[in-house]
Amino acid sequence: MKLKIYASISALVLTSALFSCQQQAPKTEEAAQLPVAALQAPYSQVWYDSLNQVMTAYYSLSAAMVKADTAGATVAGQALKQHVDSLPYIQLQMDSAHLANLSGIGGSISAELVGLQGETGIEGKRESFQMVSDMLFDLVKATGFKGHTVYRQFCPMAFDDKGAYWLSETRKITNPYFGAKMLDCGSTNDSLIYK
Repeated sequence: MKLKIYASISALVLTSALFSCQQQAPKTEEAAQLPVAALQAPYSQVWYDSLNQVMTAYYSLSAAMVKADTAGATVAGQALKQHVDSLPYIQLQMDSAHLANLSGIGGSISAELVGLQGETGIEGKRESFQMVSDMLFDLVKATGFKGHTVYRQFCPMAFDDKGAYWLSETRKITNPYFGAKMLDCGSTNDSLIYK
C-alpha cells in the first residue's frame, strides 16, 4: 500500500515539474517570434571580431554546462576569460562614462569567470555561468554584435524555481541549468538581431 502511495506521489511531482516548466515561461516568447527589425551595430569591425571570439567561447562554456562537464566548463571558462580580458574597449570611441561602464562589465565578467574556475561542482559553475550570462547580455546589448543574432533564453525552474537566463546563437532550447534531465525546458525571452 505504501509503495502505491509513493509511486503516486512521485508521478504527481514529475508531472508538476514538467507542467511548471511549460507554464512558467515568460509571456515574451510569442513576441520573440514576431519579425524584428535589425538593430544597428555602429562600432569598428575590430571590436566585433573580438566580441565574436568572446561569444564563441561563451557558447562553448554553455555546451559544457549542458553536458554537465565540469572539466570542459573549466577549460571553456579559461578561454572565455582570456577573450573578455582582451576586448579592445578603446575601439568603441564613446564618452568616457559609457566606456568605463562597459569595461567595468568586462571586469566583472572576468572576475566571475575566475570564480567559475575555482568551483569544483557543476552546480557552483552553473551559478557563476548565470551571472556571466546576465552581464554578457548587457555588454552585447550596449555595443551590438554586427551580423549576428543573440537569443536570450530562460529556464523558470533553475535554482529552486528562481529562474535563470542564458544566451544562445539559435532558437533551439538546450538548457545549461539542467542538461539531460530537462534539456528542452525553457523559452526564448528576447532576441537581439544586428546588421
